[in-house]
Amino acid sequence: MLIPSIDLMGGRIVQLVHGEELKLAFDDFGYWIDRFKAYPLVQLIDLDAAMRQGQNTALIARIASELPCQVGGGIATIHKARSVLEAGAKRVIVGSALFRSATLARSTADGSELVDVAFAEALVTAIGLAQIVAGVDTKQGRVAVKGWTESVDLTAADAMRALEPYCGAFLYTHIDTEGTMQGFPYEIAVGLRDMTKRQLIAAGGIRELSEVNALDAIGVDAVAGMAIYTGVLRT
Repeated sequence: MLIPSIDLMGGRIVQLVHGEELKLAFDDFGYWIDRFKAYPLVQLIDLDAAMRQGQNTALIARIASELPCQVGGGIATIHKARSVLEAGAKRVIVGSALFRSATLARSTADGSELVDVAFAEALVTAIGLAQIVAGVDTKQGRVAVKGWTESVDLTAADAMRALEPYCGAFLYTHIDTEGTMQGFPYEIAVGLRDMTKRQLIAAGGIRELSEVNALDAIGVDAVAGMAIYTGVLRT
């Protein structure tokens, strides 16, 4: 399944490279909402909220009321998760809040001490397993948090092992290729697919429909943004 991505920053739809460099920006929301209505799922991310520099609450509510969305960005409390679902989201993507401070010493072999299991359990109790997508984003092989500005001493595999009981799906973003259209590292998708029985969604650098089809063949869904907005990926 191909999942188009809508990333919001400063009241606009944007596309960034590596989560840092602004490459594209749009404010024609109606056009993109209409364009994505044929998709069974759309990914909607509030980058301002993820980076702790504001929120796009009204836009999130507008888009989620018109498209079937999984919504992420700054969802750090049960209250926020509930409010996003009440605004129309089908499920929420929770990332940074699932991990403890990067300064916490690693005290277990599998890194479980760096995963906030108590929060994960409370979130499941509050909104249900099926409505939680665990966001596991990596930069240079380590989990990245707080708008990808900090890292945690965990690999994606470490994080997924610890979070498997507390989510209905995983979103894995390969930040090293995010926004570059250089292709998603297929071998990573194969390895992560073997690690979980949950739905697995991959993002970061996807350029061609052949990639989407190859990922689909191993049971991995694909998020695309830059390739869709530039017209390189046509479906």
